[in-house]
Amino acid sequence: MNTEIYYFTGTGNSLFAAKELKKRIPGAELLPVVPLLKEEKVKSRGRVVGFVFPVHALTIPVVMSRFLKKIDLSEAEYIFAVATRYGTVFHGFKKMDRLLKKQRKRLDAGFVIDMCNNDTRHGKYTVPSKEEILAIENRTLERLDGAAEIILERNSHSENIKEHRIKSASNPVSAFLTERLVTALIGLSEYGKGVNYFYHDDKCTGCGICKKICPSRKISIADGRPVWDRNTFCYMCFACLNFCPAEAVQIHDIPGVKSDSKENGRYPHPYATVSDMLLQKGE
Repeated sequence: MNTEIYYFTGTGNSLFAAKELKKRIPGAELLPVVPLLKEEKVKSRGRVVGFVFPVHALTIPVVMSRFLKKIDLSEAEYIFAVATRYGTVFHGFKKMDRLLKKQRKRLDAGFVIDMCNNDTRHGKYTVPSKEEILAIENRTLERLDGAAEIILERNSHSENIKEHRIKSASNPVSAFLTERLVTALIGLSEYGKGVNYFYHDDKCTGCGICKKICPSRKISIADGRPVWDRNTFCYMCFACLNFCPAEAVQIHDIPGVKSDSKENGRYPHPYATVSDMLLQKGE
């Protein structure tokens, strides 16, 4: 079966899911989205085409939204998506369907997989233990076994994803309104420069890893320290935050969201490496 799996990852959760899914689908090809964004048009040759990505602000990443507007899926007979997330509602499959409809296509199957949290700015954040990571890994592999069976049979599948709500909301109405606000803001960010709230503290050693792995090439090095270019779009992947070996990359407070990144640890996926992040950039 001619299968293409396009992926975007920030700290490795989605990369892990994409790699494991590839193992379960004979002949599948794994393709990073980031280098393809440079192309004016991307022609898919897959009869079966999948997209694997993390949940960003309750929906699909801006990177994936832009890519879906660029890729030609005229030869695709079956389209699926796998979204990795941590504990919140996800509205992205509806957005994917709207984008696919422009090519007279639809999302045939969508899967949501709960994995470890990489948003280390929140006050109650704790780095998952080895035991917790292993338990989540086992559940992830089981979910991917089931997903692969559905994909290989080209069956339709939709997830029941209403069980997770925004935990900070005080009631269902507040949750609903907050969700709509968040998804609207990330939609607007596609037409701006994304976020500009990363910085480095005095623990920075000037190793340059953040620059190497940044998929949008927003980071440069000046006087031995990283600089985030405000005019370059941020993919909001948190790779620079979580892969910094000195934990020197931090997040500023933003209106309505206090950052405790200085007090909290970091989470890159245990199987993800800097080399993996470079490969995602096409390097």
